[in-house]
Amino acid sequence: MCSHEMKYCPHCNNQFECKVGSILLCQCAAVDISDDERDYISRQFDDCLCSACMIDLKSEFRQKEFNASLGNLLRR
Repeated sequence: MCSHEMKYCPHCNNQFECKVGSILLCQCAAVDISDDERDYISRQFDDCLCSACMIDLKSEFRQKEFNASLGNLLRR
């Protein structure tokens, strides 16, 4: 039996349906994140996030990575 539950995103507090019992049908499965992005998000949150926040945090991670690489170039 599939387990679905309504959750509140710990980042934005919006309600969303978590389909952990059918993870491939869950809204989070549509967000493609790398292992580094997943680590970045999991260091900040212990629970599921809505897909919109996952996309925002993915973008935030990418921006931080870009800023760090730019900083490294400027220090050379």
